[in-house]
Amino acid sequence: MTRPVILGLTGSIGMGKSATAAMFRARAVPVHDADACVHELYGPGGAAAPRIAAAFPGTLAPDGSVDRGRLRAAVLDHPERLRRLEALVHPLVREAETAFLAAQAGALLVVLDVPLLLETGGAARCDAVVVVTAPPEVQRARVLARPGMTEETFAAILAKQMPDAEKRRRADVLIETGRGFAHAQAQVDALVAAVARGDLRRRAGPDRDA
Repeated sequence: MTRPVILGLTGSIGMGKSATAAMFRARAVPVHDADACVHELYGPGGAAAPRIAAAFPGTLAPDGSVDRGRLRAAVLDHPERLRRLEALVHPLVREAETAFLAAQAGALLVVLDVPLLLETGGAARCDAVVVVTAPPEVQRARVLARPGMTEETFAAILAKQMPDAEKRRRADVLIETGRGFAHAQAQVDALVAAVARGDLRRRAGPDRDA
């Protein structure tokens, strides 16, 4: 059985990545959401919760889930602690991703929705990288419209993400949401159609984004 074409979907905060992932789902394309996976792993009974509690005492909520506020405080400004947290969580996310792909063996196309796909070398696992992008002013307006978001928080998030210009340079396909989501939907439809025709040009190799 031929394995599905794997698209890696990524994009910086406020670019419209989640909305784009929903467009793929609406076209019956299976999508694995890395953020949702982490949420489940952190939840009551989640595989990551006891491991995080052992590594960072005092970070569990009464229901057994990870208290993200306490965890954030525990790793804030401590790069070595953040690396330790990532070493605990990332393998669990990869296990879930592997199980997802195994379950979609008969699909034509699947999407891996990973916010830090390029930052973590995840492009090597994909046939093509799809970057969702928008002009900086559109991104800023979207993010600052979110409840509780401040300029300082937005700046801190951007500082931890690869610049959009670099993501666009490494992309195989761009989905531009700054011209409206109807335009983005047309781009998604065109991409799905290209895969169905066998016209998608796959990545040359795992070192393409290095």
